[in-house]
Amino acid sequence: MTLLSRTLLVGAVLLTPLVPAGPAVADTECTTSVPYVSGQGGYASYRIPATVVTPVGTLLAFAEGRRDGAADSGNIDVVLRRSTDGGCTWGMQTVVASGDGDTRGNPAPVVDPLTGTVVLVTSYNGGTVTEGRIMRGEVTAGQSRRVFVQRSRDDGESFGPPEEITEQVKRPDWRWYATGPGHAVALRHGPHAGRLVIPANHSVAPPPGSADSGQEPKYYGGHAIYSDDGGTTWHIGFVAGDYDGRLNANETTAAELPDGRLYFNSRDQHGSSLGNRLDARSDDGAASLARPYAVQPALDEVPVVQGSVLQLAGDGAPLLFSGPSVPTARQSMAVWRSTDGGAGFTKVLTLSERRAAYSDLVQIDADTVGVLFETGLKGPYESIEFRRLPVAELLP
Repeated sequence: MTLLSRTLLVGAVLLTPLVPAGPAVADTECTTSVPYVSGQGGYASYRIPATVVTPVGTLLAFAEGRRDGAADSGNIDVVLRRSTDGGCTWGMQTVVASGDGDTRGNPAPVVDPLTGTVVLVTSYNGGTVTEGRIMRGEVTAGQSRRVFVQRSRDDGESFGPPEEITEQVKRPDWRWYATGPGHAVALRHGPHAGRLVIPANHSVAPPPGSADSGQEPKYYGGHAIYSDDGGTTWHIGFVAGDYDGRLNANETTAAELPDGRLYFNSRDQHGSSLGNRLDARSDDGAASLARPYAVQPALDEVPVVQGSVLQLAGDGAPLLFSGPSVPTARQSMAVWRSTDGGAGFTKVLTLSERRAAYSDLVQIDADTVGVLFETGLKGPYESIEFRRLPVAELLP
């Protein structure tokens, strides 16, 4: 598709509702479902949820299926379950990207607003290596972190094979690399409408002359990658990080604000500054940041963990954030809202007092928001639950 034809199609797409009308849900009392339970379906553990809704209202719930245990490395697949009734029930589990003994994960799905294609970006590394070894530069390029893209043109029923894009999106001096995790963003406003934006993070080698203690937190930075042609070609956008250990941008989530700006919210991986959440904004479609990452003090209840943001559709609708709400533990999944584009947040709802960790937000329809999150009684990784929330309960 030419740039002109994509531009004309953007204009047509933007005339349609931003939130697809989902299928009718027979059980109007449906609030909770559990698409993934660790120990079932051939996997010892399920982690790293990500979810999007397709143009016809189908919910796609991605996760990492960890075959041999809960460790971040090993034989790990990207798996998927689909729901056609708004998240009340789920279809058969399928494998989208098979690790075949290696690690495939960090799913970052997004729906191309021009074509309805589901674009999935994931990360890879050899199954026998660890994040620490990668950060210390102890692995070969083939076994280190690599980046892949896949597409579904049939409403998530099937995906094409992973296509490698590492050379387009990873600088030679970067070691660790992670996409998302959680849903990515398709821009709908302004000169970059139609652009697909994937929030990401990386690590670099220690500065020359310094002693690398091998400590994980020290050399992380944030960045974004984007595509203007539906995921065929990719570019590195902003790169943020002074790598001094003060602010360590790590797993990142993003939302397009109503005025077309991008809001980024990041896990601070044990930075020396107070607080565990950082945020930043971009005025040019993720090519650069309007200001560097800074601590978001209104989210000081959140521990060191991944989180999710979602801009609700509609005039004056708030920006939402989801994450655990106990500063010292992964526990008590909650939802916050912001009525000023992420400048401040107010906690509006605690979903459960149980253990909880990673999450992803999705708008199912005009009246309903979904939260896909890790949770359990004894630990936060026993299952991945889907909770339906009335939008009315989240509004000011």
